[in-house]
Amino acid sequence: MPGIDQRDPAVGAGVKKEQGGSRSVMEASDLLTILKETGAYLNGHFLLTSGLHSNAYVEKFRVLERPEYTEAACRELARRFSDQGVTVVVGPTMGGVILAYEVARALGARAIFVEREGSGRALRRGFSIAKGERALVVEDVVTTGGSVREVIQVVREAGGDLVGVGVLIDRSASGADFGVRTESLLRLPLVTYRPEECPLCREGVPLVRPGSVVRQHES
Repeated sequence: MPGIDQRDPAVGAGVKKEQGGSRSVMEASDLLTILKETGAYLNGHFLLTSGLHSNAYVEKFRVLERPEYTEAACRELARRFSDQGVTVVVGPTMGGVILAYEVARALGARAIFVEREGSGRALRRGFSIAKGERALVVEDVVTTGGSVREVIQVVREAGGDLVGVGVLIDRSASGADFGVRTESLLRLPLVTYRPEECPLCREGVPLVRPGSVVRQHES
């Protein structure tokens, strides 16, 4: 039966114990500390996957390359949805693959991912979602929410019962809203600019394109 794994997270992940229990709780301040300690929080002039520019960037893979931090964060997301009967956790490539696996492991559920296909995303590699299956969508960093919305569309088109969205870092200006229960471990609204309005461009600050190829309406 699905249910949160009661093992303690990896030692050293900077999480706190719940009073009177063995579970550990990761708070927003813990994740922010991890971002800074791992060098994941960067300042500069960045081109985001949404096409917007920003003076700051979160390189999530500095956290995801550390299993002890990733496990602790994913266990916290799992804890928040532990009463929802989740049987499948779905994430987008790339970082969402790791998160889906770790959250699913904590919940005793399946982990699958959706991949880029044409202008959208799709289930491949024999992955499927049964009609009515309780699905949780997870993502690492959300700015515009485009990737999450694409995953939600895949889940609903397959007939899955979407119970919510779990996000490590919500860096949107007003808070991510996907029309379902959404839990984020850290709200980190960062300044973004349209390219034609970017003051960093006007100042001649070199533009850095981190991560993968830029696509519109992603992350």
